[in-house]
Amino acid sequence: MAVADKFKSIIDFLTSSFDGRDDSIYSEMMEEAEDYPIQDNLALNPSYSQTEQKMQNTKVVSHPNYRGYEVMVCEPRSYEDSISLVKHLKDRKTVVLNLHLLDKEQALRIVDFLCGATHALSGSQQKIGDSVFIFTPVNVALSAESQKSKFLRDALWNQPQA
Repeated sequence: MAVADKFKSIIDFLTSSFDGRDDSIYSEMMEEAEDYPIQDNLALNPSYSQTEQKMQNTKVVSHPNYRGYEVMVCEPRSYEDSISLVKHLKDRKTVVLNLHLLDKEQALRIVDFLCGATHALSGSQQKIGDSVFIFTPVNVALSAESQKSKFLRDALWNQPQA
């Protein structure tokens, strides 16, 4: 008999929470349900309201991260400035580097560091003047005029006029 009493106490414990239910919530639900007929706690004809949404026929979508192409002209004063230059490259900005303020050793260190970073970011670099370099990210194509094409252009435009 002890086992039967144990089962009865467990069942009483589990069903006791249903005896003290809050009838105010149930009555509120029933008031809302009076809007449409129900049968066996199922709605027969629920009334749905539908709001009409306007569909925009837009063909052009603006890109939230588009800032255009940006060129940063930098004149570093020490090797520590090269970290900010790499951040510009990572942000897909072109960096024009003028090294006329640095001594030869520091300028060489900065150029080596930026060449490595540009290569790691799949960009390109080019010397464009005496102690002036350009570093471009992967989204910018860098092309240079070859010496042969420069010679042909100069020969064509520098001919004496007849």
